[in-house]
Amino acid sequence: MKNGKLALFLAALLPLLVSVPAVAEIISGAVTGGTALTAGGIFVKLTPPLPNLFGPPDSVGNDNFQSPNLYGFDEDQNILIGAVLGVDVGTAPAVGTTVASHYIFFDPGPAQEVIGTVNFDSDVLAIITSTSNLAASDFLANTGVNYLDPAERGLEAGDSVTISGPRQILFDTVASSPGDYVRVITEFSPGTTAIPEPGTLPLLGVCLAAIAAFRYGRGAA
Repeated sequence: MKNGKLALFLAALLPLLVSVPAVAEIISGAVTGGTALTAGGIFVKLTPPLPNLFGPPDSVGNDNFQSPNLYGFDEDQNILIGAVLGVDVGTAPAVGTTVASHYIFFDPGPAQEVIGTVNFDSDVLAIITSTSNLAASDFLANTGVNYLDPAERGLEAGDSVTISGPRQILFDTVASSPGDYVRVITEFSPGTTAIPEPGTLPLLGVCLAAIAAFRYGRGAA
């Protein structure tokens, strides 16, 4: 293959070898105690649009899950903090910091206690648990999810959600109606992962073979 044709061939393939943007995500969780465990509760990661059996579609709050499960979903990613953010646990991210947001909740219906952990793939910076700070930070959601009854959010006396490890929170609350809801702020996974998507790996092999053939041809010339 002539040098000019090889260059055009590689130029056509390289855009297909896309880098996968890095994101900060919930990676796992577990219900470890409380009456929720006895009732068969588990941790469930959701992906918007949210499925639920009660209330409007793609919504959270106001008794629309009615389950012993502990739930979580990822909110906005790559958020540049432009003003001081009110938090209740941990340290507020500095202005100019890039962060990610996640929503964790327990909506059991009849009063139950849940003790559980949630793990993230980036360090936890802060947790927002109060009614006023949750409302002021709803701009971090940006998922299309409808947050019902925002004035009813906020943990009660005796409830706690704490940072139990660099990338873990411990959720320990008693909830009934409309449930307990918190927002977790984590670091954003830095940069982009320079790894092609699985479907592009054969193309990467073709590119490498073409480059090797080109170098061999030059060496033999």
